[in-house]
Amino acid sequence: MNKHMTAQTLSRLPIYYNYLTSLSDEKKNGNISATAIAEALGLNDVQVRKDLASVSRGGRPKVGYAASELLGDISRFLGFENHDGVIVAGMGNLGRAMLEFNGFADYGFDIICGFDRSKELVGREINGKPVRDIADMAGFCKENGIKIGIITVPETSAQAVCNAMAEAGIEYILNFAAVHLTAPKGVTVHNENISLTLAMLARCSSNSMSSEQ
Repeated sequence: MNKHMTAQTLSRLPIYYNYLTSLSDEKKNGNISATAIAEALGLNDVQVRKDLASVSRGGRPKVGYAASELLGDISRFLGFENHDGVIVAGMGNLGRAMLEFNGFADYGFDIICGFDRSKELVGREINGKPVRDIADMAGFCKENGIKIGIITVPETSAQAVCNAMAEAGIEYILNFAAVHLTAPKGVTVHNENISLTLAMLARCSSNSMSSEQ
């Protein structure tokens, strides 16, 4: 990654990617300016120009970027072409939905296996992907070089699963359990509390409506 890139810039790149992907084939084959992207997304055009310049050298004054080339530059920078293997621990509704969803491949991620303790689930396949005993997770991850794990287990089990993932060599963990997890140095955990996010969105919406009255 560009050592001068901020976390804020990195967080905006997928937004640009999604926007460019949504363009018609005609527009993808044409040119697009940073200003046009900024206007479409409601962002500051100077910031967008700086963000794009950090991942692509294709921009030209008064011409902009070749949209298809810019899309490719962002895709390569974000590693969407790498296809990293991912495992999911916890085969409840959310965990099963992740195995059933095929869209992750478009962003360079292949969810290849699910893990659970339930004897009713272990040994089954979901969307052609095996469900294994969570006791076998460490061996599986080490054998397959898995570096990314997703946690969808209940709160009471989440920290133990996080610890097991770290011991298995996983370096990046996305946690959906409604509890804050800690991990050893070298392991990055992103805690995604869906309920809290919904509450924040509702609060923002409420405040926005109040200010308009």
